[in-house]
This record gives sequence, C-alpha cells and structure tokens, in this order.
Amino acid sequence: MIGEVKGSIMKILSELKDSQKSDGSWRYCFENSIMTDAYMIILIRSLKIKDEELIKQLAKRLLALQTREGTWKLFQDENEGNLSATVEAYFALLYSGHLSKDDVRLEKAREFIVRSGGLGKVHSITKFMLATHGQYDWNHFFPIPIQFLMIPKSFPISFWDFSSYARIHLAPMMLLKDKQYTVTNEITPDITQLANNRVIATRDIVVPLFIKDMVKQISSIPSTIQIHSQQVALQYMLQRIEADGTYYSYFSSTFFMIYALLSMGYKKTDPIILKAYVGLRNMIYETESGLHVQNSPSTIWDTSLIAYAIQEAGMSSKDMTIQNSVSYLLQQQHYKFGDWAIEQTKVIPGGWGFSQGNTIHPDIDDTTAALRAITNTVITDTTIRQSWDRGVRWLLAMQNKDGGWPAFEPNKTKQILTSFPMDGAEAASIDFSSADLTGRTLEFLGNYAGFTKDHPKIKRAINWLQMEQEINGSWYGRWGICYLYGTWAAVTGMRAVGISKKQSSLIKARKWLIEVQNDDGGWGESCYSDQYKKFVPLGKSTPSQTAWALDALISLCSKPTPEIQRGIEALHNMVQEGGYSNYPTGAGLPGNFYIRYHSYHLIWPLLTLSHYVKKYS
Repeated sequence: MIGEVKGSIMKILSELKDSQKSDGSWRYCFENSIMTDAYMIILIRSLKIKDEELIKQLAKRLLALQTREGTWKLFQDENEGNLSATVEAYFALLYSGHLSKDDVRLEKAREFIVRSGGLGKVHSITKFMLATHGQYDWNHFFPIPIQFLMIPKSFPISFWDFSSYARIHLAPMMLLKDKQYTVTNEITPDITQLANNRVIATRDIVVPLFIKDMVKQISSIPSTIQIHSQQVALQYMLQRIEADGTYYSYFSSTFFMIYALLSMGYKKTDPIILKAYVGLRNMIYETESGLHVQNSPSTIWDTSLIAYAIQEAGMSSKDMTIQNSVSYLLQQQHYKFGDWAIEQTKVIPGGWGFSQGNTIHPDIDDTTAALRAITNTVITDTTIRQSWDRGVRWLLAMQNKDGGWPAFEPNKTKQILTSFPMDGAEAASIDFSSADLTGRTLEFLGNYAGFTKDHPKIKRAINWLQMEQEINGSWYGRWGICYLYGTWAAVTGMRAVGISKKQSSLIKARKWLIEVQNDDGGWGESCYSDQYKKFVPLGKSTPSQTAWALDALISLCSKPTPEIQRGIEALHNMVQEGGYSNYPTGAGLPGNFYIRYHSYHLIWPLLTLSHYVKKYS
C-alpha cells in the first residue's frame, strides 16, 4: 500500500506546485453558498452601478444552483431547502431584471417561501437586508437602541464584550436600525406580500428579560446621546476600512457598511463607497458553476496550509516553491494594532489574518498555520527568526482564561450575550474557546515550538480539552464539520505535547473514530451536526473528513491497524478518482453559513498520506 500512497502524494504535489501563483501564494476558492452572490446583485441595483454583465453571470449561477423543487440549499443533504437562502436568491433574481415573477422557477421558490412561513422566519441577517430594501418592517425585530454603543466597558455588558465578528456587523446594523433606513428605486421588487404577519407577531417579540430592562434604561437617554452614538458607529467603521476598500475584509460587513454610510448622508458616488464596491468585486472567483463572490478570500489560509503540507510530504524548505511561499507569508504578517490590543496592551502585533487585504484582524488559526509553514525556513535562515518569535508571542497572549484558544480575541466569553436577540447569537456573539483551535494550537506549540505538557499554558489547555470532551469520546469543532474536525484537532494536539495514547480521553476518542467509520473505509459527517450538536453521518465519505479521522488514528497507533488500512485505501481512491469533494466541510455560523474550501480535497489528504508514509514505511 505504501507504493500506491506515494503515488497519490506525488499526484497532489504536482497539482499544487503547478497551481502556485507568481507571488508565492495559492488562491483557491472560498465558496460560501449563494448569499454573497445574491447580495452583490442587490447592491449593484441599489447603487445603480452599470455592471450588467456581472449581474447576468451571478444570476446565471444562482439559477444553476436552484434545486428541482425551486429552493436553494446551504449543503447538499439539507432537507427540501433553506428558507433564508431561497428568499435571498428570489429577491435578487427579481431585482436582476432577468426574470419575471411569473417565471416558473421563481413561482416554485415563492411557493416554498410561503409554505415555510414567509419572511418572518428568515435569519436575522436576511431581515436586515430585506428591511434595508423596504421589504420588512424595521419595528418587527432587533429591539436594541443604538445608545447601547455608549455603555462604558466597565459595565457588566457593553459593545466591547462581543466577539470581533459580531461587533463589525453590529455597528452598521445598529445604524441602519436606528435610522430605519430604506433604499428603493423604480425597479426594486416588492415581496412584502410574502410576510406572514402571524409568524412575525409570535416570533420576533420574544426578548430575554435582561434585554428588555436594558432597552428600557437606554431608551431614557437623551436624544443628543443618540446622535453621538450614530457618530460612534460611523467612526468605528471608517477606522477599520482596509486598503482595498473593504471593511475588515468581509463581504457581509462591507455590504452593510455601504448602506450604513448611505443612511448617514453619503452619496452613492462617494469615493469610499465606490472603493468598497471595487474591493467586493475583487473577491469574485470563477468556479465550475459560474462566477462566485467570496465572503472573504482564503489566500493566507490556503497558502499557509499548502506550504506546510508539501513540506510534510518531503519538499525541502530550500525549494523555490517553499521559498516563494515563505516570502509571501512574511509580507502578510501583521504590524498594526487591531481591536485585540485593547485587552492585550503588552503584546506587539505578530499574527496573520485570513485574507490578503487583512492587516488588523489576525486570528489564531491562520497564525499557527503560517508559523508552521515558515518554521523549517527559520531553522536554516535565522534572519526571519524575529518574525517567528513575534508570531509565537502573539499566539500565546491570545489564550482564554479557561485555558482554551478562541478565534480572534481572548476572553470575549460572557455567556449572557448568547441571548442577544439575533439569530446565531449563541455562536457569533462571543469568541469562546473551541476544541479545534485549542488542539491545533497545541499541535503547533508541541511539534514546532518545543512546548510540552508540563508548561503551565499547555497544562491549562489540556485540562480544558479534557473537560470539553463529549461522553462518546468526540470533541465538537467550531470551524469545521464538525465532530470529526474537533476530535482530530484535539487528539493530534494532545499527542504533540506528549499526552500518552493510553490516556483515557484518547482511548475514548480512538474508539469513537472507529465506531463512525463508513463501510467504504472513509468518514463523512453532515452539516446538520453543527446545528443539532451531535454527530450526524453524511452517508458518504469526503476527502477532508476522511483525512482528519485517519490523521488522528495515525497519531494514536504505532502500527497500521485494519481501520487505518481501510481508511488509507479509501482516501487513496478518492485522490485518484476525485471523491466527494464538493461537500462543505468548513463552518462559519451554524445553520446559516457553511464553506466549501476548494483546496481541502488536496491539503488534508496530502498531509495524512504523508504522515502515514512517514510513520509506517
């Protein structure tokens, strides 16, 4: 089997080497369903920008992804369809002007929307989009006055207690709600008849008691403070616009920022708005199903992971492929202070972000990935040791008080904020420790930075992981799908810092991984796991999830077991034949945002197959 595996490794290596860009990066698609494509059509029409060919291409892709039943889905095995995605696509296609409401494809979509409860049951983000375009009553949701922004940080709850991802969306959304801003024109579709008033009345007024009390107190603040709060929201956004014109390098936050600026009197032709639009347009990627607007291009993530994986496969750090990628990554390291520095005042910048345009919003996962990629070069070229050291120091400073690692900022963990009246608040409002990020951080610190289980920070992380393990032996992964992802990260992380494979939590993890192996030898997990918070089998094996499960088992087994052999054979076949690689195995927001990384069917199989050969050949 070793010979066949080496053949698969060479196949992947050849493809990756050929796809590297001249600047040393790799640029694969970050595919996030259809929301961004729909919103781009809506934005172009709202701003009256002459970009008709793009509208035509985006509409074409939307129609290509519509199911026979007339719906749109977030993932292939989603039952019937996704209401929010279907509403977004329906409104965008009407607004595009390329379809009439009598088109049979839109009639099917409309029937599904009505049957599923109408506009009152869509996600909060979708409601913000609809309200901004006059399709939903601002008074029916999000009862938080903008004066909330003025609550001092010293109070039990303030704007600064939210995760960075929540804050960057809340600032423009709160402005839009406060202004009750709408933008319509002569071609804006009217879909208000799809609202189910009974559903709205029974669903949107359910607000936690502490929120009601807070709203009551804030509402008594003088109107002058309200006007000042609007300026605070405006300045918060303007101060976080990147050089490419986007707001924090996300499509979604930039989209709402543009409308928030309009609500504050900016003209549609203002240079800030036009540059933001160009920044969003630059996020377009041509996929097999047509042009797609990425929510946040994954260039740093892909480049870091690929450079790391091909070195694990045996490529020397002196090879020009690696030299060029390391040079590129070093140029992307952060030197600016971001919001994370408000809490961590004694740490200098040193992390990496997800996208190339990102200079102030680093994250833990991209930082460990970039550090892995450059470690071998640091050993042979001490001139870049300073960059490596800065990255490690920043990484260590981001550990949460509970011992785990968050995604962006430490200690944004106030559970009460998960009751905030926004769909998805339980996942997005706080930046809690997660098994996948904690495990991957431990893997880097153990295998690449020389840390062991005896270090105080490592001890705390291990204790947190062990407390978070599910009864069945798995771990929940926040940024991948899902229990396979979390379990892989936790297992390989603990092994890297010296935890024995005979330790009880790792024995349980191994048993669970074997129990959920598919009959074909691979592994596959549904996005429903992310919503139900329990393992839901996909019924098919995917390359990335099979690679994760196998990599964990390889780290636990001194010899190749029958389960590993079956898995390796399945993974080898997937590499040779293509496998089920179009399923989204990346996670953003449970029930709302899933990601198909177009690089994952290459990166993770390469890494796992290389570890198999390295350990067992």
